[in-house]
Amino acid sequence: MKIVVCVKQVPNTNEVKIDPVKGTLIRDGVPSIINPDDKHALEESLRLKESNGAHVTVITMGPPQAEAALREALAMGADRAILITDRAFAGADTLATSNALAGAIRQIEADVIFTGRQAIDGDTAQVGPGIAEHLGLPQVTYVEGIQVKEGFLEIRKALEDGYEVVEVELPCILTAIDTLNEPRYMNMADIFTCYSKEVEIWNADHIGVDKELLGLKGSPTKVFKSWTKEAKGKGEIIKATPKEAAIHAVSRLQEKHFI
Repeated sequence: MKIVVCVKQVPNTNEVKIDPVKGTLIRDGVPSIINPDDKHALEESLRLKESNGAHVTVITMGPPQAEAALREALAMGADRAILITDRAFAGADTLATSNALAGAIRQIEADVIFTGRQAIDGDTAQVGPGIAEHLGLPQVTYVEGIQVKEGFLEIRKALEDGYEVVEVELPCILTAIDTLNEPRYMNMADIFTCYSKEVEIWNADHIGVDKELLGLKGSPTKVFKSWTKEAKGKGEIIKATPKEAAIHAVSRLQEKHFI
């Protein structure tokens, strides 16, 4: 089994700040991490490697510094790492990003393509499904369990009110959620050897995609402004009987004209 895992290097959102004038993210000095959902996708691919002898390729699109995320993936146990980086990718929205990643994946033999459900710096959950559409492959989203069968996968897919079990033929695309597994820490031996391993660098010419479909040119959506949510006000604790508390709650809602 050959597995491709798409990962993204994202700013640690616990430390992200917003420029109050420009309304844009301040990335300077903010540490970067592998997107959490992508790490669950990577962990599951490594478990399939251990149980089924799979070969795991990790791929990311980003600036040169995104190589650090690939090195971490190698230290966790991935077999191959590819960084696609080019000025032609700058300003890509989810459509252009999925176009670029799909182009790169076409150059790689893959039975299963993993992505995380969504990235914490965008929360769109569009790139994985977008790749599936570009490649014309079946997809299962919100994956929280996988069983390998003869010629297909049995997937446990999370729903808002439960789950469903579906069967999907290979090749296919799966998007992972945090209940799928618990990502491992990097292997100590591989931490020391990951920097001696090759990270392949591909540019826009490697992926065979029309450059009009990449970067800003291929992005129909634009980010107008980013902002943080205002902090909620301090709550009020009522010590009373259930009936008295209910009467008080209703009166407060009436005061604020909610009811």
